[in-house]
Amino acid sequence: VQLQASGGGLVQAGGSLRLSCAASGRTFSGYAMGWFRQVPGKEREFVAAISRGGGTTYYEDSVKGRFAISRDNAKSTGYLEMNNLKPEDTAIYYCAADRIIMTAVPSRVPEHYDYWGQGTLVTVSS
Repeated sequence: VQLQASGGGLVQAGGSLRLSCAASGRTFSGYAMGWFRQVPGKEREFVAAISRGGGTTYYEDSVKGRFAISRDNAKSTGYLEMNNLKPEDTAIYYCAADRIIMTAVPSRVPEHYDYWGQGTLVTVSS
């Protein structure tokens, strides 16, 4: 599956952005989806993940209550709604897909994901 992330940009602290991850090539509903972020010089960090059907979600503690992950399997697109953004959220955000069975929970581990998008830069100014 090919993934294309978009929606990043420059926003002031307290603002909002909505990232999208468009999938093509394979049936999107066959994959759990995750969002990760990376700052230069640091390891890629888990942000959020959602199960194949969308019924199970996980979040990194620092984004709970501010970010919301969702997906529209009919449109083969995943989303990350980011609210009340903080300067420490500044990073390149990547979407990823993990082929798992329907009943499995999505992983927080980057190495478990099989496919990655190219990343979209989010910059939050103070």
